[in-house]
Amino acid sequence: MRKFILALLFVSAGAAAQFPNRPVTLISPFPPGGSTDTTARIIAEAMRASLGQAVVIETVAGAGGTIGVGRVARAAPDGYTINIGQWDNHVGAIIFSINFDLQKDFTPIGLMTINPQVVLARKELPANDLKGLVAWMKANPGKATLVEQTAAAKIAGIQLMQMTGTQLTFVPFKGAGPAMGAMLGGQVDLMILQAAAALPQARAGKLKILANLSPQRSKVIPDLPTSDESGVPGLYAVGWFGLFGPRGLPKDVVAKLNGAMVAALADPTVQKRLADLGLDIASREQQTPEGFDAFHKAEIAKWWPVIKAANIKVE
Repeated sequence: MRKFILALLFVSAGAAAQFPNRPVTLISPFPPGGSTDTTARIIAEAMRASLGQAVVIETVAGAGGTIGVGRVARAAPDGYTINIGQWDNHVGAIIFSINFDLQKDFTPIGLMTINPQVVLARKELPANDLKGLVAWMKANPGKATLVEQTAAAKIAGIQLMQMTGTQLTFVPFKGAGPAMGAMLGGQVDLMILQAAAALPQARAGKLKILANLSPQRSKVIPDLPTSDESGVPGLYAVGWFGLFGPRGLPKDVVAKLNGAMVAALADPTVQKRLADLGLDIASREQQTPEGFDAFHKAEIAKWWPVIKAANIKVE
């Protein structure tokens, strides 16, 4: 019996040492074409060199990203199924009826980027910064409309109203794509979303960015003032991208995946591609599994009470 157990341990250790011996599936829980999908493809391509195996993107979209995340929660803890996670599907997902535990059913692999969230306005809106927006909203009570494409956007909008004594009318959309179309058509006034999604339209002069909702200026959009500098101190809505695996992922497998991720983020070509998307590389400490775990726990501790107090539900 003892020999049998030792044999099993030997086989298990050998399998882990050989990881990966086949392609790794990286689940992207949002539709192709968005910043999540684009970032996943950039990282997947760059991780291949370190892993010696392809990292294949599988899009599993729906229900605010929770369908794809649930797939990972139920996956075998062998490192061959991981996902690119973010605030919406690993923090804000509590607004959905989910059958997995965001705190217990995942293994943090590493934080990749901090994604500045910005206030985007239609081109004709008579305000060019956050201070001007607040003044316009106070002069036109209840007139301003804000896209509600995610829980994060609604929470930021609620905070804006509470901090400035203004009113917003929320306009629900099923995704950032349709919402952006409405913004470009001048059908809604404001949108809060990742800089990655806002920059192309702003750079083309079709929309304008009023502020960066981060505690400090972004390295990739350094000229854009923060909410603190723009008259609404404390109005923050920072997003992020990181890698998660299922619960129980062996430490050596986590180490290999994390090492490939860290190597990818250190590649100047990858850094430039992410910067072009408006994404800041996470600190080296946050890139570690332990650093990401602490970061994720802090995000939950900060935002879950806000979500519950706002009584946000899926409509």
